[in-house]
Amino acid sequence: MNNTKQKLGVAIATGALLLNAFAPLAMADNTIQISGNGSNSNNTANVNVSQSTTVVQNNTAHVTNNVDVDADTGDNDAKDNTGGEVSIETGDADVDVNVSNTLNSNSANVDCCQNGDTEVLIQGNGTNSDNDANLNLTTNTSVFQDNYARVNNDIDADADTGDNDAKDNTGGDVSIETGDASVKVSTSTTANANWAKVGSSGQNGGVSLRILGNGSNSDNTINLDLDNSVVLTQNNDANIDNDVDADADTGDNNAEDNTGGDVIIKTGDADVDVEVDNAVNFNWADVNCGCLLDDLLAKIDGNGTDSDNEINASLSFDKGEGSFQDNAICLNNDLDDIDADTGDNDNKDNTAEGDSDPLIETGDADAKVDVNNSGNVNVLGGDSDSEWPDFDFDVDFNLSLSELLGLLSLLS
Repeated sequence: MNNTKQKLGVAIATGALLLNAFAPLAMADNTIQISGNGSNSNNTANVNVSQSTTVVQNNTAHVTNNVDVDADTGDNDAKDNTGGEVSIETGDADVDVNVSNTLNSNSANVDCCQNGDTEVLIQGNGTNSDNDANLNLTTNTSVFQDNYARVNNDIDADADTGDNDAKDNTGGDVSIETGDASVKVSTSTTANANWAKVGSSGQNGGVSLRILGNGSNSDNTINLDLDNSVVLTQNNDANIDNDVDADADTGDNNAEDNTGGDVIIKTGDADVDVEVDNAVNFNWADVNCGCLLDDLLAKIDGNGTDSDNEINASLSFDKGEGSFQDNAICLNNDLDDIDADTGDNDNKDNTAEGDSDPLIETGDADAKVDVNNSGNVNVLGGDSDSEWPDFDFDVDFNLSLSELLGLLSLLS
């Protein structure tokens, strides 16, 4: 038997950007103190702390796989032979094509909150003193994740044991017996996943605001402004084109114009198995930038007669209202030309001795096509240990595809 088997595997991992545990600069403790100043003094402390974090992750992948594979044990001729038996017997023809594309993954773990303790104290200042402490803490965090994947899989796979001729033979039996023809094509594209965790590590500091023991007629003011904002944008654009032409053929055999003996055509099985799996465009984001303070103390105590004391605190936290998740898919699966053929055999104009009858016996023809498309899933919040496509993210989560769509219903 002549056995031809060709395997082709294409695995592409393109533009995997990993940003893990990207934290802002650790903030030391902030202490503002106005104390022990004399009568009629004018004391002011102005402190501005501004922190900005911008993360940009972009991936672009253009992949073209052109695969043309043929396995052929047929196309044999036995003609114009005289005397003895004439036999054509082919081996199996097997084609196995595997194309796998894994593209475009982004991962970001960003801390967005101020760390350390903040203490503002106005204490022990003299009569008629004017004391002001102004503290402004601003944190801005921006995360941008973009993926673009253009994948073209063009696969032409043929396995052929047929197209055999036995003609114009004289004397003896004439036999054509083909082997099996098997074509298996598997193409898998997994592309465009964004994973982002933007939030505090849970070690938020405390704020203490105190106006204590200042003299009569003193004017004491603490102004505190804490401002935190987050912008998260996740975009995916996938254009996938799968063009699969798969043929398995054991037929198209001819036995004609033979004289004497039995004439038999017997074909093997023709099997075609095509699997197309597209999993594209997934966004998961957990935005928790409330940056709630572990402790907040505001205290005015023990100040003199007719003193004017004020504590003004403004706490502004954006908990993810500036988050955007967008997906766009263009999928084209062209699997029109999938053929398994054991027929189209001719047994004509043969002359046999005795009572023998011409015989054509074909094997089975089996074509199986399985197309699975999954994509365009956005999850904001929820459990990162849910199922996710198989990208190499170096973070503590495991999200596979089989229950991915069910995750949305659980979150709703």
